Amino acid sequence: MANERVTEGLVRDTLRGLGYYGADNGISIEEQKSEISRVKTLLSKASKNAKGNAGYPEFIISNLKDTAFLIVFECKHDVRKHESQTGNKPVEFAVDGVLHYAKHLAKDYTVVAVAVSGETASSMKISSFLVPAGTTETKILTNESGAPVMELLPFDDYYRLASFDPDVAKKRHADLLAFSRELHELIWAKAKVSEEDKPLLVSGTLIALMNVTFMKTFDSLPAGELQDAWLGAIKKELDKAEIPQAKKDTMLQPYTSIAVHPNLGRPDSRTAKEHPGGVFKEIIRRICENVWPYINIYHDFDVVGQFYGEFLKYTAGDKKALGIVLTPGHISELFSLLANVGPESRVLDICAGTGGFLISAMQHMLKKAVTEAQRQDIRRNRLIGIENSPKMFALAASNMILRGDGKANLHQASCFDDAIIRSVKGMKPNVGMLNPPYAQSKSDAELHELYFVKQMLNCLQPGSIGIAIVPMSCAISPNPVREELLKHHTLDAVMSMPPELFNSVGVVTCIMVWIAGQPHEYSDRKTWFGYWRDDGFVKTKHKGRIDINHRWPDIRDRWVAMYRNREIHPGESATYKVSSTDEWCAEAYIETDYTLLTKEIFEQDIKRFLLFNLMLDVQGSPEIGRGDDDEA
Repeated sequence: MANERVTEGLVRDTLRGLGYYGADNGISIEEQKSEISRVKTLLSKASKNAKGNAGYPEFIISNLKDTAFLIVFECKHDVRKHESQTGNKPVEFAVDGVLHYAKHLAKDYTVVAVAVSGETASSMKISSFLVPAGTTETKILTNESGAPVMELLPFDDYYRLASFDPDVAKKRHADLLAFSRELHELIWAKAKVSEEDKPLLVSGTLIALMNVTFMKTFDSLPAGELQDAWLGAIKKELDKAEIPQAKKDTMLQPYTSIAVHPNLGRPDSRTAKEHPGGVFKEIIRRICENVWPYINIYHDFDVVGQFYGEFLKYTAGDKKALGIVLTPGHISELFSLLANVGPESRVLDICAGTGGFLISAMQHMLKKAVTEAQRQDIRRNRLIGIENSPKMFALAASNMILRGDGKANLHQASCFDDAIIRSVKGMKPNVGMLNPPYAQSKSDAELHELYFVKQMLNCLQPGSIGIAIVPMSCAISPNPVREELLKHHTLDAVMSMPPELFNSVGVVTCIMVWIAGQPHEYSDRKTWFGYWRDDGFVKTKHKGRIDINHRWPDIRDRWVAMYRNREIHPGESATYKVSSTDEWCAEAYIETDYTLLTKEIFEQDIKRFLLFNLMLDVQGSPEIGRGDDDEA
């Protein structure tokens, strides 16, 4: 035991050199004990000798930025006592011991478990493991290249590597969903903030928390001063961002209504009993604890859009009170793969919403970037967005600011504004992504979805790819704009999407892929049609449509390969040379594979057909909504 103190000293000195003991870094290091009540409870019967007493590892490390994450260490002086062959000797071996503790803690925490043996720095042997919260599965902790971690790392590196484990990411996503519902209840019951201002409250708070001074001091501010401090912190962060002053003013304006909201100021006597510091402070505190850590890690996930979509679910009466139909995140991802975006792409979204398409494209582009110069070029020059709504523009810009990226090329204006379009064309975009506003009635001829598609394609460089998700009626109903589109552009592909994709507003959709600036007739090219009705997602009672059976990655990869290679499979895909008067959907051209037909499949498809026709009828009714690029 005395010799183990030498190993513990080596670990302690290494951690000190890695900054664990720095002042005001939020890291807490406890040795062979813990003052965290939940940790004490979980380890109350975790003695390694299995006698039912309390047991603690050598080091327990936590951090204020994510209280659901722990790092634990177990040390042995002899490298021969590093790991047993059976894995069930926690008293004698470092690996066995640290995993013993980690599995106890993983009931509530995501745990990085580090086993260390040896009495000198040169002989020290290190093994690192990950046990995701809510599981007993032990995984070897690996770096970005897939190599096992065999050295001690700074806290942020452990946290980053653990966060990208699929099980950890899924658990944190589920936690975020649960918190968004909890936050909605708090805002609705106590703050009485309007539906359209709720997402602004979240995004503004996340920007304010970027300000170190505000993050450290908001909890001690009087309730009467908090709103001014909140708005001041947002102003300071906008001043740091590379945004023209006019855009800063446009972006800041929607947040001013939050800064003067009466229910977010000094609490009345009734509210003060439950929230002495005021409900606004409670909201900020919860966002700081539950959302801020997520922002710092998952840059490819549209957090603001997630809250927007979650709040939309609870909108009383008209589900479209926020004026938006949200694009599921896996569809935004699919767009980037279909377009095969890379560092050379310049991506345009003329109806940017909260920026979901741009965020997805940015991450795919950054993954393929080799140099820092390429990464900076992507952030500064290769993401272009237009959004007409000032409040939606503020959300999109905040989404980009939270990632330190791309906000200078966002425009708050109509996508039909000539001056804006000239500016956008000057940037020479070569990829277009679009979920247009959905026409609110049959009389809205000038607002037909295909006019937005036409406008997007007209902005792109000749030969560029433009992708849009639109109501199926655009593919099968006569309209003069269809002829206009084919006169100047080529319809490369159309994919029929799951009927339930936008089930909350009753819209059956398809994805259209266009080649800009190449007349369809002169291309002399057949259009590829895909029957993509099953994305593997299942509708659940409280979580909406989710990939509960983990089928999406395989389905996604197969879909993308089928499109890129223009594969033809009976019942799934076909090619056909179409004109403006033809139907642009797979159902009209694919061959039925009767060899797989059963009575159950036949009955299920009849039901889907009836649902399909019913939802098409619904699309003709008023107030369908408008499109956006975010998670539903």
